[in-house]
This record gives sequence, C-alpha cells and structure tokens, in this order.
Amino acid sequence: MTLLAILVGTLAAGIGSVWLAAWLSFGVISRYTQHMLSLAAGALLATAFLHLLPEAFESEIEPHALFMTLLVGLVFFFLLDKAELWHHGHEHHHGHHHEHAEDHVHGQGHAHEHAEHTHHGHVHSASGQTSGQWAVLAGDSVHCFGDGILIASAFIADMRLGAIAALAVLAHEVPHHMGDLVVLREGSNNRRAAVVKVSMAGAITALGGAVGYVLVDALHGWLPYFLVVASSSFIYVALADLIPQLQKRLSARETAAQIFWLALGMGMVVIVSAFAGHSH
Repeated sequence: MTLLAILVGTLAAGIGSVWLAAWLSFGVISRYTQHMLSLAAGALLATAFLHLLPEAFESEIEPHALFMTLLVGLVFFFLLDKAELWHHGHEHHHGHHHEHAEDHVHGQGHAHEHAEHTHHGHVHSASGQTSGQWAVLAGDSVHCFGDGILIASAFIADMRLGAIAALAVLAHEVPHHMGDLVVLREGSNNRRAAVVKVSMAGAITALGGAVGYVLVDALHGWLPYFLVVASSSFIYVALADLIPQLQKRLSARETAAQIFWLALGMGMVVIVSAFAGHSH
C-alpha cells in the first residue's frame, strides 16, 4: 500500500508539474516568447541558489565537498557543451572538403563558400541549443530523482505527510519546468516534443520514489550531492545559454521588460518555495 501511494504521489508531482507548466507556458503568456527567456533564466537561477543549494548545505556534509561537487558539475556541463560543438564542427569540416572538391570541378567554389558560411552558422547555433537541452534534461532528471526519494521518505514516515510533500514538490517544480520548456522549445520549436522530453525527466521522480522505498536509509546521505549536481546544470544553462541571448542593445523600455520578467521568474520560485517549505 505504501509503495502504491509513493508511485501515485511521485507521478502526480513529477509529471503533473510538467503539464501544469506547459499549460502556463504555452497558454496565454506564450505570446511573450522573448520575455520567457528572461523568466526561464530567473526561475532556473532562483531554483538553484534559493532552493536547491540552501537545502543541500543544511545537511551535515562538509561545505567544501559540496562546493567541489558544484564546481565539477559546472565543468562537466561545459565539457558537454564543447563535445557537442566539436562533434558538429567535425561533421562540418569533412562535409566542407568533400563538397568543395566537387564544386571546384564544376567551377562553383565561390557560390559554395557563401552557402557553407551560412550553413556553418546554423550548425553552431543548433549545437549550442542541443547541449543546453541535454544539460537541462540531465539536471532535471537528477533533481526529480532526489524529489522522489524525499517523497518516499515522507510517505514512509506518515501517509498524510507524504501527500503534503508530493503537493509541495508539484508546486515548487512548476516555475523551473516552465524554464525547461522554454529552453527545449528554443531548440526545436516543437511544443509537443518539449513537453514529452520534460515529462520523461519528470517521470524519474517515480523511479526515485521506488528506489527510495527500498533504500531510503542508504540513499538519504547522497541527497545533498543530487541537489548540488542539479543546481550546477541550472546555473550553467542560465548563465551560458539564456543570459547571453538577453545581452543585446535594447531600448530602455525593452531593458526594463527584461528585468521585470527576470525578477518575475525569481519571484515565482521564492513564493512557491516559501509555501512548499511551510507545508512541509
């Protein structure tokens, strides 16, 4: 009975929060696509710095070990970014030599050079978006796994406490899932694919719940590390992928709008985290 309650609670929190975030992101406010980038950056940064990291540092683990985990996580996602760039650049390099040789035979080298420069710009942009998506999904999966263990622990202690914990997780996941959906939609412009990918990451909550049910005592000590790794992914995506897209020369009104949506993303996380904390 307890395991069934854990699975229902974790699925409701993990996938339900994604669907609610999708309804909010692609509903009335979907017209403000550019502003959603600012909202996403604010939500991801606030989730990392105001929710995940403080919770991790409340543990008895030495801060130096957690800071080292944060540093390793940031470097890992940087290397993941570089690997995507190298992969696409390697494919482009071979394609360039092959096509250039053919064009030289037909006397079309100049036309090909112009097309190739255009194609290269597209590849670089796509690779950056792809790596950003992987970083978001990886961090989301780790975070959801940790949430599943937390929900399982609450259900094992008390059924009502478990239900409250599941509702709290659902609430505090919505703002940064909105940010996840913005990042994924930027790469493919496909709403359904973005929702499916984030929903699959959200389903990892159920896996965390099942594992937590079996190994709750053994895994409890690792939760702070899970939280820090998830934080590193959100920080990297916000600072390396989203914020640079906002660094453009804009009018005072447009700049104010950017700051407003950035602050709104942070404020949403602060509010729901406060309510979730009181409920918990």
